Amino acid sequence: MRIVFLTPGTGSYYCGACMRDNALAMELHRSGHDVTIVPMYLPLILDETALPGFEKIPVFFGGINVYLQQKMGIFRKTPAILDRLLNSTGLLRWAAGHSHMTSAREHGEMTLEMLQLDLGRFQKEWDKLLGWLEQSARPDVVCLSNALLAGFAAELKRRLGAPVVLFFQGEDTFLDHLPEPYRSRCWSVLKAQLAASDILLAPSRYYAEFMRERLGLAPDSIQVVHNGIQLDGFSVADAPPASPTIGYLARMSREKGLELLVDAFIILTRELGDATARLKIAGAVTAGDQRSIGELKRRIASAGLASRVEWSPNVTREQKIAFLRSLTLFSVPTLYSEAFGLYVLEAMACGIPVVQPESAAFPEIVGATGGGVCVPPRDAGALARAWQQLLGNAAQRASLGRAGRLGVEKHFSARTMGERFCVAAGSIRGRRLVHP
Repeated sequence: MRIVFLTPGTGSYYCGACMRDNALAMELHRSGHDVTIVPMYLPLILDETALPGFEKIPVFFGGINVYLQQKMGIFRKTPAILDRLLNSTGLLRWAAGHSHMTSAREHGEMTLEMLQLDLGRFQKEWDKLLGWLEQSARPDVVCLSNALLAGFAAELKRRLGAPVVLFFQGEDTFLDHLPEPYRSRCWSVLKAQLAASDILLAPSRYYAEFMRERLGLAPDSIQVVHNGIQLDGFSVADAPPASPTIGYLARMSREKGLELLVDAFIILTRELGDATARLKIAGAVTAGDQRSIGELKRRIASAGLASRVEWSPNVTREQKIAFLRSLTLFSVPTLYSEAFGLYVLEAMACGIPVVQPESAAFPEIVGATGGGVCVPPRDAGALARAWQQLLGNAAQRASLGRAGRLGVEKHFSARTMGERFCVAAGSIRGRRLVHP
């Protein structure tokens, strides 16, 4: 079976959807399917082994080209040599690093354009993508990495004759931050465009129900295929760290709960009197995050805790695994409704108990694995007290750590994700896809 994933990249930091697509593609490739990942808008940034041949595939609908073609008609007729220059990896990564300079209105305009996908305005980009797919891949199934690509489905089916699988992955957070009238119009257009996809998949039961209700879809319209990770390299440390250590691994942003995490650590050390715990913070940092990170560092220094907090931006896969193995507990107390959260699986895969908000997909993951506890969301005091209780109970931590590792192996590995995807995708082909 030939399967193509159209996956928007970030160009400057790791994203959960990119990591999910690569893990799934690698698993499908291992089981004998012909799989291709096609980067869209920006290059994919991965911290793990990429699908073989991935580095040879160009970026389609390059972010700079699309932006210029939307603004000025002359760029819809530029020669291929200029398009290739504007699609160069280095230039696209530079643009991604400066995306914070784009206004909210421009984000809204571009999002609506991509959902509607005017064939006249973006005909040149369509011709490049469809021509490449017809000549190089000719898929039996096309997978759209998130629902913001829903506008591609109808034309892909018309030209390629292949069914389309569409994944949901955190669209609500992005769309709800757009200004009006774009927010409402994008939600409305998204609902209309979903009809062209043959199957809709969500990474969690929580997010499937959330998006069904938000979009007014039928009860059984969205199936669940839980995200999974490649377990290679993830392992439990031989011994605990010398000092009790709480860790955070995600994009260093307020939305991911970084400010709340720092508040909780100050409560733990000041109000609850912990004199030994340390805090390690790792993850992606963009230019737009620098200001808030600087403010948090100043707060930590003012509290006299700078020597007990360690920052590790933009870590590699090897550094990430070493970081996780150096922890006692793990928390990413996101403020928004997280559709999944691969970082929770990564911590559990290293035998680290997690303390997460009792909201969004986290209770579902923790309940399936038994690898942690959940606390009231947006409550720094509750987070600090949960840390204190677990730091004082080695036996409970060990039990949660073992359960988490086994739970990830059973429910949230790339292999399990591949098996469930094959069942779902096989239904639209009239047969079950083989997954040994």
